[in-house]
Amino acid sequence: MFQLDLRSKKSIYEQIVDGIKGLIVSGELKANDRLPSVRDLSAQLTVNPNTIAKAFRSLESQGWIYTVSGRGCFVSESMQSPDAEQAGKLYAELEVAIRELLFMGNGEDEIISRIKEIIKKGGASK
Repeated sequence: MFQLDLRSKKSIYEQIVDGIKGLIVSGELKANDRLPSVRDLSAQLTVNPNTIAKAFRSLESQGWIYTVSGRGCFVSESMQSPDAEQAGKLYAELEVAIRELLFMGNGEDEIISRIKEIIKKGGASK
């Protein structure tokens, strides 16, 4: 699944949220895939079950996963209406990354080409 960094400044809860998002974005977890149960993931990561449950609640409120009563948590379909706040944060991070690439001497055409490649791989066309 993913590893937690106990020395990270990020809380365990945030690392779990980011780890699951990473698995979804990378395609390792696909739409409607079942996530491990809170108990199983807790044992696998050696983390308190309440921390896992909190991460799952956060992912559900953000639209990344959904819960089916008595069956567990599943990966949501691609979000149709993105969270404006979250999108704003990601665009800000993207802007910083693009500015760094330009500073390092990467050309605009190369950056745009790479972005188009990423979009094509993710099937994220709207």
